[in-house]
Amino acid sequence: MIDANTPVLVGVGQYTVRDEPLDALSTPMDLMERAAHAAAKDAHAPKRWLEDIDTLVVVKSFREPMRNSPAVLAARLGATNADTYLTPDGGEAPQYLVNRYAGAIARGEARSVLLAGAEAMDNGRRLIKAGQKPDWREPADRDATWLYPERPMASAYEEAHGIWIASHVYPLFENALRHRYGHTIDEHQTAMGALMQPLTAVSAASPNAWFPIQRTAAEISEPGPANRYVSWPYTKFMCAMNQINQSAALLLTSVGHARTSGIPEERWVYLHGAGDVQDIWHVSERSAYAASPAMALMGERALAQAGLEISDISYFDLYSCFPSAVAIGRDALGLSPNDPRPLTVTGGLPYHGGAGNNYSMNAVATMADQLRAEPGSFGMVTANGGYLTKHAAGIYSTMPVSGPWHRESPATYQRQIDRLPRPPLLEAPTGQGMIETYTVTYGRDGVPNRGIIIGRMGDINDPSTPRFLANAPADAATLTAMTETDFIGTSGAVSRQGDINLFTPD
Repeated sequence: MIDANTPVLVGVGQYTVRDEPLDALSTPMDLMERAAHAAAKDAHAPKRWLEDIDTLVVVKSFREPMRNSPAVLAARLGATNADTYLTPDGGEAPQYLVNRYAGAIARGEARSVLLAGAEAMDNGRRLIKAGQKPDWREPADRDATWLYPERPMASAYEEAHGIWIASHVYPLFENALRHRYGHTIDEHQTAMGALMQPLTAVSAASPNAWFPIQRTAAEISEPGPANRYVSWPYTKFMCAMNQINQSAALLLTSVGHARTSGIPEERWVYLHGAGDVQDIWHVSERSAYAASPAMALMGERALAQAGLEISDISYFDLYSCFPSAVAIGRDALGLSPNDPRPLTVTGGLPYHGGAGNNYSMNAVATMADQLRAEPGSFGMVTANGGYLTKHAAGIYSTMPVSGPWHRESPATYQRQIDRLPRPPLLEAPTGQGMIETYTVTYGRDGVPNRGIIIGRMGDINDPSTPRFLANAPADAATLTAMTETDFIGTSGAVSRQGDINLFTPD
């Protein structure tokens, strides 16, 4: 007999819409409401199920459109007695919420939970192009309650040197990966295309994908008029897509409440394993950039709770905002580059769409559908927020969990990451330095405009060597050379120039 307090995912809903009339464009709230009703329908839930939920959490939109979106969604659904919360920014939020509320349900602290999120940035863009201003506000009598505090992702030192926009940060990881793999620049560009190409095959078959287009590896990796460089070595087709209109919602409850509510058991999907870990918060303080110790620990703990090996997982959805996130996630889980199992069930952020915070809710919803179609199989969803900063994983199956549901407190293993050594960080370095990793950013005109450098004042392979942040000289010759020649290990002079450090190659 399954323990009555065992948490279970009973309903999933997704909604994608494009090309609506300009005078009838859906708002993020419209999209969330439709996804919530779709989740209730998917669960075969009783008519008043949504009205009776006791907890409602909204994943913050990229541009949060109103004072209290959770309360507004609750009012639209008639869930007037629900406790409502909003999450801060972070792509880990959807999976983290599943993990968190699975525990709350198991402890009897919640009975029925709705998680929802949406982005309508494509509709917002269309309004702006038409000379209008998106005004999606709806009245609320109080501010939203944050589920947990928001924290800036980048330090002032990092921001001053351009290390705060995601598409400028992940290439720093990518070039470190290239160096670790021993690839030439051309070899690695080809490898990135080969890594991401199978994701497009999945998106091409998805009814919810924003770009249901199968591309070749060369189309992804080779820059051109339709595929400009964003930040070297990333082309547009490698980057998460945020100009979308997409939503997703999940319904969680206990086995006991699902049973008394008459929700058919064939809808039930169990969370067998969960992991939540944060890497060292600031990118500049991490010991290295080609791996994520927190992501490895996250996978280890989720698998341990589930009592599984990575070979037992049939389906994956690894967070895929950029190629480095996929490759580092794959490596952290111990997956071979030649493993035949697909790394996504949706198509991933660049092709399914879903930049912002809510993508992984679509991944969980799609995973639930996949596992229902193959009862007894296992699937893993990983989610990432910030700059490989905040990590969450869930392992799912229609197979029931044995015994009472319990997980180790993430705080107990977070200490392993918090104790990791951090290099000394110099904010005003002077002297000879060496490049540890770097990127070159591009304008929309296709012209390189900034070189971002993380370096060491000495041997880059010595973890005790002090680190610095810098920018390269902004002349075209230097920036172009940085994309044509491997500058990792290049030495040069470092000096303070106004508010930034300047690295001038020898």
